[in-house]
Amino acid sequence: MKVINVVGARPNFMKVAPLVDAMKRREQQFTPLVVHTGQHYDTMMSDAFFKDLELPEPDLYLNVGSGSHAAQTATVMERFEPVVLQEQPDWVLVVGDVNSTLACALVCVKLGIKVAHVEAGLRSHDRTMPEEINRLLTDQISDLLFTPSQDADENLRAEGIPEERIRFVGNIMIDSLLKQLPRAERSNIRQDLQLNEYAVVTLHRPSNVDDPKTLQRILETLEQVSLRIPIVFPVHPRTEKMILGMEMAERLHYGKNGIMFTPPLGYLDFLQLYSGARLVLTDSGGIQEETTVLGIPCLTLRENTERPITVTMRTNTIVGTDPAKITSAAFAALDHKKSTERRIPPLWDGHTADRILDALL
Repeated sequence: MKVINVVGARPNFMKVAPLVDAMKRREQQFTPLVVHTGQHYDTMMSDAFFKDLELPEPDLYLNVGSGSHAAQTATVMERFEPVVLQEQPDWVLVVGDVNSTLACALVCVKLGIKVAHVEAGLRSHDRTMPEEINRLLTDQISDLLFTPSQDADENLRAEGIPEERIRFVGNIMIDSLLKQLPRAERSNIRQDLQLNEYAVVTLHRPSNVDDPKTLQRILETLEQVSLRIPIVFPVHPRTEKMILGMEMAERLHYGKNGIMFTPPLGYLDFLQLYSGARLVLTDSGGIQEETTVLGIPCLTLRENTERPITVTMRTNTIVGTDPAKITSAAFAALDHKKSTERRIPPLWDGHTADRILDALL
């Protein structure tokens, strides 16, 4: 069975790596191809993630690059269609919720090629998020929908998706997490940064970093939290550009006020960093899930989440960008002793890739 696995941006790499690995282990049943659309175009960061996740070099690189949502989606479609026509795959797997996810699914459905969506059914119920539109539309047109949690199944049923298209398989991100944790332990990132007890911050969503007032409010709040615990902040290029253009840049530079800025980290270094944190503050979706499995308190700097199971498990708290909510939740988490108890959702066990392959067969 020939399967094209589509990656477009870094969050996709962690989802595709376990699938390709499982297909290579079952080589009599599967022939995997990896198509990198190049939607995320930072070569250095992309290459580091491929290496860290032991992903083979992409079979095809479409070199789409940046652009408006419309231009990027259209370019992916234009460049992916000839690939599908030439390869004639049995299945195309799209993952997550980036523009490449929707674009490649659209190409497939118009060509009559079977397409499956990995991480289907997640909903923030906020249509101002471009990712929400990508999720909704991809799920409507895909032949098979692989869900990470049972609330995702319920979302799909509520939208009228027939039961036979829905497969609850668990969380593919956790396959990568559990496989790579032992390798991440060899990273020296904590020693290099001379860390003991610390918190980790990530920020990249346009709603948080493109509005100077919102970003300044978050940074000032982080300064308050850093009075209690040092903060390590690997800075996304988009975020760094905004900070450097603000009056706060000098005040926050070079680790003053308890905040230590670092360049973006590879997957293994970052995994080693946040897996030892007392607290994580983020606007990322995937980190909400990974901290749940690791039992690390997570504060989500958004008004909603498409991963409500992390809130149900009580490892994740939605705090938005309100300074009082952020500091109150951060101090409450730090006041509690670090727990060794884990509340892990069903099928977040590291075997999701094989369940997906069984369903394709």
